Amino acid sequence: MSIRVQMPADSSEATRADGDAVVMKAVSMASMPRTRLAARDRRQVLRRLQLSDRGFHVITQLAAAAVLVILGGVILSLVLGSLPAIREFGFSFLTSQSWNPVTDKFGALPAIYGTVITSVLAMIIAIPVGIGIAIFLTELCPPSLRRPIGIAIELLAGIPSIIYGIWGLFILAPFLQQFVEPALIAMFGPIPVLSRLFAGPPYGIGIFTASFILAIMVLPFITAISRDVFETVPPVLKEAAFGIGCTTWEVVRKVVIPYTRLGVIGGIMLGLGRALGETMAVTFVIGNAHKISGSLLAPGTTISATIANEFTEAVGDVYTSALIELGLILFVITFIVLAVSRLMLMRVQRRAGAS
Repeated sequence: MSIRVQMPADSSEATRADGDAVVMKAVSMASMPRTRLAARDRRQVLRRLQLSDRGFHVITQLAAAAVLVILGGVILSLVLGSLPAIREFGFSFLTSQSWNPVTDKFGALPAIYGTVITSVLAMIIAIPVGIGIAIFLTELCPPSLRRPIGIAIELLAGIPSIIYGIWGLFILAPFLQQFVEPALIAMFGPIPVLSRLFAGPPYGIGIFTASFILAIMVLPFITAISRDVFETVPPVLKEAAFGIGCTTWEVVRKVVIPYTRLGVIGGIMLGLGRALGETMAVTFVIGNAHKISGSLLAPGTTISATIANEFTEAVGDVYTSALIELGLILFVITFIVLAVSRLMLMRVQRRAGAS
């Protein structure tokens, strides 16, 4: 005979609830170390990220400061090296045409004149040609020729300047002397003002040849940058202009150029900076004559060509200091050009924003 004992329902539910509580407590106690461990790992990761971010900020700040320190060191070294010449000649160094190492009489005017004239003439030649090539590549060139011509233009930027100088001396200068310069002398001879600019015998080497070489050297910069910014013009703008009956020239003049003028100006200023500081190619073909001539066909000199030709032969503090002062003048000219270009860009941006 079996005896069954029936437990009340309330007691079984209480027992089940107590068991669930025990299980939850055990699970929570087991998960507490994991939670603490995860929080500690997060703190470590955050600390590591903060350290790396702080290190990144320090490195970038040091890099920016290094640029300023290097620039300041260059300026300081140029000023200190120029002090003997500044004390000796004063302001007359900028206005004198004499350059006599024997008597220690030096003047920078012919070099300054040659630097400015060759750079300006180079930009007069290179700007229309470079922008014209960029327009042809982006608007008119067949797709099969666009890439080869673009690569060929960009390869010009990779040719060393001494190669340009050798080519200019042995190929370009004889060609200009035999064919181009006599034609220019005959063409502009009867014209009063231009007759002085293209007067004299055709030497082949001189300011005109140096300007032509510089124009070829800065052409890739103007062309490449202009082409890249022309490609950023939204096609819908050009299609709208074509839709109202504009020609290709009108689209370029009224849509493409205004939309990309900032980039075009930047490319021109980059080319001008290259032209101002070019040394070896100009040294080969300019003639290296320390005098100012009214003719563009006559030999001349530039600041960089004078320094390259005479620095190794400079004897005496005044001679060396005069060459260093030429470097300081070139630095100031370059700085002025960059400042003017920056002001031009700011004015163009302000005018574009106002319109």
